[in-house]
Amino acid sequence: MDTNPFTFGALALDEAFTDRGRELADLVADMRNGQDVVIFAPRRYGKSSLVLRAAQDAIRRRVLVGYCDVMKTPTKERFAAALSRTIYEDLESPVGHALDRATALFRGLRVRPTIEVDPDDASLRFSYEPVPRREDIDDTIERLLELPGEIAAERKRRVALVFDEFQEVIRIDERFPNLMRSVFQTQPEVAHVYLGSRRHLLDRIFSDRNEPFWRSAKHAELGVIAAEQFTPFLRERFAATQRSVSDEALDRLLAATRGHPYATQELAYFLWELVPTGKEADVADVESALEQVLQSEHNHFARLWEEATENQRLVLIALSDEPGRLYSGDYRARHRLPSSTYIQRAVGALTHEDLIARGREGYAIIEPFLPDWVRREQSGTQVAERLRAARRR
Repeated sequence: MDTNPFTFGALALDEAFTDRGRELADLVADMRNGQDVVIFAPRRYGKSSLVLRAAQDAIRRRVLVGYCDVMKTPTKERFAAALSRTIYEDLESPVGHALDRATALFRGLRVRPTIEVDPDDASLRFSYEPVPRREDIDDTIERLLELPGEIAAERKRRVALVFDEFQEVIRIDERFPNLMRSVFQTQPEVAHVYLGSRRHLLDRIFSDRNEPFWRSAKHAELGVIAAEQFTPFLRERFAATQRSVSDEALDRLLAATRGHPYATQELAYFLWELVPTGKEADVADVESALEQVLQSEHNHFARLWEEATENQRLVLIALSDEPGRLYSGDYRARHRLPSSTYIQRAVGALTHEDLIARGREGYAIIEPFLPDWVRREQSGTQVAERLRAARRR
């Protein structure tokens, strides 16, 4: 029995990785050259999948690559523990007994970690206890941030240090950008790769001339994947599992996802499940798959809707029908929107939550499938269908 060739939720790797060839080549080159780079994309645009693929290629070129997910480190102690694990597991030489190597590596820290051996796989776990003096843990983190540069020099290898959801450092401590920048600017042999999904926070860190990271890194932004790139990928994945998909079905699928990587994989996953071996997917199958996706996402969207204010809901309804220039008089009249003052507040909140964004043609909803869900809920289709089903029974 064939396995579904599409994947969502987990990292898209190997055959599931889709058409980011230029971005991949650029990132690998940045890692090899010691170039700092900040990569922005909304949630579920494939940042982590891209950086993992780039890391695999860079490692084959003898670059030492370390990865730290800042989203999982809400305290300084947890951040220090994550850095310790990254430095030890990803960058340090594997020569010698594990516990001895880790102890020697971190011997000079003002606050030393507790190191435990996992009984299941013999890996090491690092933890830091809270200390009375804040300066002690700050000094420890500063020393940890210095180690990748020293390891690069000692081993005569390039190092790439990846921080996923980097904007979260300011939630740990507002002063961390100053601390980190003071260390990183002395590490030309280390490429610092900053991934982020909260534009307003990343702009605050990297685009404000009064902030230490201003003009310190190359900027790259991941967008949607063009239909002409996604179409052959989808067709090939269906063909590899003895199925096909019509041109009209592909057009409808990509119109629904607008080239969003995660959304396209998700809808294709549900579509593939509806098509028997040897058969072709048509537009009706795509509509059925889309209905299943909206059902699976319903709780998430319903919660977003419940938390939205009245004016935020009006903006979402309007953008679901027609992305465009929210502040123009014609647009507001067509969609019966309130005054620009009220729209501005709603837009600010929705942008802050990464639900909408402004592009060349105006504002649009960027949360995958939310426009379809809003249109369905506003039309009352779901209720009507349930009533009809009840009558038939």
